[in-house]
Formats: sequence, C-alpha cells, structure tokens
Amino acid sequence: MAVVSIKEITVALEKALSAKQLSHQEINTLAERIMDLFGFSDQVVDNRLSPEDRDIFYMLEEAGLVTTIEDDVQVQKGKTWRIYYWVLKKDQILRLYNESAKIVEKEPEADIYGTISEDVWKHHDENA
Repeated sequence: MAVVSIKEITVALEKALSAKQLSHQEINTLAERIMDLFGFSDQVVDNRLSPEDRDIFYMLEEAGLVTTIEDDVQVQKGKTWRIYYWVLKKDQILRLYNESAKIVEKEPEADIYGTISEDVWKHHDENA
C-alpha cells in the first residue's frame, strides 16, 4: 500500500477543500491532525474518534479523501458486534498531489515574458 507524507496530505487537502476557503494554517493543522489519527495505518476505528474528529472525517468523506468500511465480529454468547472503520484513500490523495505537482511544472518562472501582454510588446517595439 502506498505511503503518504504530510506534504502530500496538505496539498490534497488544499485542492479537495478549496471551496471551504480554509487558510494555509488551517489546512496544515488539519493535515497534522489526520496524520496523528492515522499514524502508520490507513484505517482508524470509529469508536476512537471524538465528535470533533468525526465531523472532520465526514468533511473528508465528502471531499473523497476517506471512506468507511464495517466489520462484524462474534463476541461472547454468539452476539455480533459491528465495528466501523475510516479508511484513508491514499490513492486519491496521491492523485491530487500529483495533479498539483504537474500544474507547478507547467508554470516555470522562466516563462515570465509569456505573461506580458501584446500591447506592452508593441509599445516597446515602437519606442526602440
């Protein structure tokens, strides 16, 4: 399974949550919180989450960055206990990160002259 870094999660959050207009600091804090909850795993047991964490996970689910799965476990006396997990969609995070990286590659600083309008070039030619 793929491993994601804090940088990749941050970039993916910026892209996926752009409509929420969160500040860069809020995105960084959110990325750190996600990494703290998941650690080295790609799943978190729902029972472990606080109500605030669960709200964050619902927001991430809407953004397509996490999903849920469930597992039925037999406990004493034949009862079934259903456990819910939140699963980090690492492939989606890496896809969003890679899309952002491609955008940055397409806009090199050396193309500064490409951003100057035709009127400026014409004015420069007339004065030369």
